[in-house]
Amino acid sequence: MFGKSKLAFALVLALSAPAFAADTPGVTATEIKIGGVFPFSGPASSIGLVGKGVLAYVQMINDRGGINNRKINYIAMDDAYSPPKAVEHFRKLVDGDEVAFIFSQLGTAGNTATAKYLAVKGVPTIAVVSGSSKFTNVQDFPLTTTGLVSYDVEGQIYAKYLTKTVPTGKYAILYQNDDLGKDYVNAFRTFMKSDFDKRVVTAAYEVTEPTVDSQVVNLKSSGAEAFFIAGTPKFAAQAIRKAAEIGWKPVVIIDFPSSSIAGTLKPAGLDKAVGVIVGTTNKDPTDPKWSDDEGIEAYRAFFEKYLPGADISNTSYLTDYQHGILLEQILKPYGDDLSRGNILRQAKSLRDVVVPTALPDVKVNTSPTNNMVWTQMRLQRWNGASWELFGEVLDARSD
Repeated sequence: MFGKSKLAFALVLALSAPAFAADTPGVTATEIKIGGVFPFSGPASSIGLVGKGVLAYVQMINDRGGINNRKINYIAMDDAYSPPKAVEHFRKLVDGDEVAFIFSQLGTAGNTATAKYLAVKGVPTIAVVSGSSKFTNVQDFPLTTTGLVSYDVEGQIYAKYLTKTVPTGKYAILYQNDDLGKDYVNAFRTFMKSDFDKRVVTAAYEVTEPTVDSQVVNLKSSGAEAFFIAGTPKFAAQAIRKAAEIGWKPVVIIDFPSSSIAGTLKPAGLDKAVGVIVGTTNKDPTDPKWSDDEGIEAYRAFFEKYLPGADISNTSYLTDYQHGILLEQILKPYGDDLSRGNILRQAKSLRDVVVPTALPDVKVNTSPTNNMVWTQMRLQRWNGASWELFGEVLDARSD
């Protein structure tokens, strides 16, 4: 992508040299300065709440005294889901604020627009909130780790499920016309091979469109028995609601970025969303089945203190609560060696890390050849009041 392997090798070589706190921008004896960019406003503002989650978690870290006596100064900026704004903000964070690294920034388009600049600057981008398969290519993105299950892995899990449960019918896909939506479509194409063109009908939408009602009506006319919605919460909610209103009753699957009860299912109508399926890595903090779970109890206590008045059913907050746990895991054990190179090495050396709010048997493992924080999921179905898990833990190698 950038001059590819030669540039990647040069960047990794530069980052491999020993360096300590005084040598790293954004690191002093008392502070670690970290940056992130989120759509706090605009068409994807419902998932921008991820940024509120990381800000709250950082506040909790600082209230505890920081990490190794350093407080975290987390600078979060709003790009309104606009790539040009993302570029502008990242330049300010790196050149103006001199952050040590970028953490948990959200958005496939924004991350794509800024990737080359951050790579040239040698700034690690840890736990990016995008499942775009491009970011999982460690040769092209040597300074990146990803914080969502790859859309490619997730999409193939859904395609595999549908070929077993709807083996002969047509599938309809509504997708956001960007890397996010296209990755899911390509995952179905990869899994289904020659059957894709025979059995799948697609319709795209732009994030600037007011509704996707017309696309849903057109997809219903195809006679599809399954409907996969590959987009962001606002449009997933519209699609679920419209399908119900026009009496279309296919098997409905939504993508993980749209799996929030508060962000998607409530706007769609909890009754209209009955039967919707999604893959997840997480325990549902609103589900009574986890009421005595230590990890969820700790999350609820955190939520009450640091996000008062917010809706705990919106799991966008949970995403970056979990990332906050991993941030501590990366920074805490290594004292003064907070060089960008060491931060990146630790982010790519997580071994069987158990995140307390993740589902049982779902663990975090990264390596120099695997930059994905999450690679496993289980399917769950909405029953009108809660999610019901079914099936086994699945990953890229699952049968």
